[in-house]
Amino acid sequence: MNSRERVWRAIHHQQADRVPIDVGGTRQSGIAAAAYHRLKQHLGLATPTRVFDLYQMLAEIERPVIERLGGDVIGLYRPDVAFGIRNENWRPWTLFDGTPVEVPASFRPQQEPDGSLIILRDGLPVARMPQDGFYFDRLEIYPGAAHIDLEGYQPPLLTTEQCAHLRVQSQCLHESTELAIVAPLGPPYELFYGLGTGDFERWMITLACEPDYVHRLYECLVTAWIENLKRFADAVEDRVPIVQFCDDFGTQQSLFLSVDMFRQLVMPHYQRGLEWIHEHTNMQVLLHSDGAIFPLIPSLIEMGVDILNPVQTSAVGMDPRQLKTHFGDRLTFWGGSLDCQKTLPHGTVDEVVAEVTRHVQTFAPGGGYVFASVHNVQAGVPPENVIAMYDTARNFTLPATEPEPGCA
Repeated sequence: MNSRERVWRAIHHQQADRVPIDVGGTRQSGIAAAAYHRLKQHLGLATPTRVFDLYQMLAEIERPVIERLGGDVIGLYRPDVAFGIRNENWRPWTLFDGTPVEVPASFRPQQEPDGSLIILRDGLPVARMPQDGFYFDRLEIYPGAAHIDLEGYQPPLLTTEQCAHLRVQSQCLHESTELAIVAPLGPPYELFYGLGTGDFERWMITLACEPDYVHRLYECLVTAWIENLKRFADAVEDRVPIVQFCDDFGTQQSLFLSVDMFRQLVMPHYQRGLEWIHEHTNMQVLLHSDGAIFPLIPSLIEMGVDILNPVQTSAVGMDPRQLKTHFGDRLTFWGGSLDCQKTLPHGTVDEVVAEVTRHVQTFAPGGGYVFASVHNVQAGVPPENVIAMYDTARNFTLPATEPEPGCA
């Protein structure tokens, strides 16, 4: 099978020739630029390392690395992935740890007296990276926390230029590769977690105390989201099988909000957008949500989620066997590789292989599984462990299946 066929079978709960793998196909399954540079040195590749996601300092994963690690997925992005900075006219730059990289020419952070870096937009700080840090923290206050006046408020819509870019890039990726395309296109803001950026505590108080305002805000955002979905679907046609959105509903210990509050305040609005996707396109919906979200999964499935990422198996209640048993026939798991906070950065190669093997043995049989790191591979991860993680999944032998009807 080629990659596109392999992923298609997995997300339709059919077993493929091997486990499909995501190597940097999303901004939540990528590799930090510092770790990626060392990985390329280990593999004998001397090409420049480009930072395509300035927010998380993620590397642009090159085709030879995708092929070496068995990747089956590629991402479709806007030209300005983070902070409105276009990925073009690359220039040399150096990370705090000394890693040489290339960054977009218009990325010009200012250094503060304490050594931290600040990104300004229209003279105002929008992001900050502390000295010796690995990624930026957003400083902008988003509408939920800002408690904006909704009269006349218009969330951002895809421009004609952005749609033209998505059309051309999706055509290029579809015609020049056999990889499955994943496109991130959430609402203008994450409908729960992202609305609190800048003051999450204030947003949570608003969520709990002002349901009328929350519903009006969501109504406004989802109306814009559906318009963006229409423009996006027109641009990419049938070339993109998976559309992704991101929202974090859980900590590593529990949910951020009760299931009842989610179903009353958040779910109806998400459901409106996801129903549009399922009624008007053939795309499947991928949700990225970290944390201990097991109690929320039935509601996520009901509201239209087809695929769950990153499947943080180290969080409370996220046992692979329970996930597969309870939801494996209705949900595709995308991730779930191993503990990427402990085993991947600090374990031995043998420990990485053992944990990946256990998880793949649980998730992969019968389809409904795409292998990926549990969130991005961080800066300090040894290249040997990165290679061991992907190679273990790539070389895993799936159990034999019965031939399909009509097959010789």
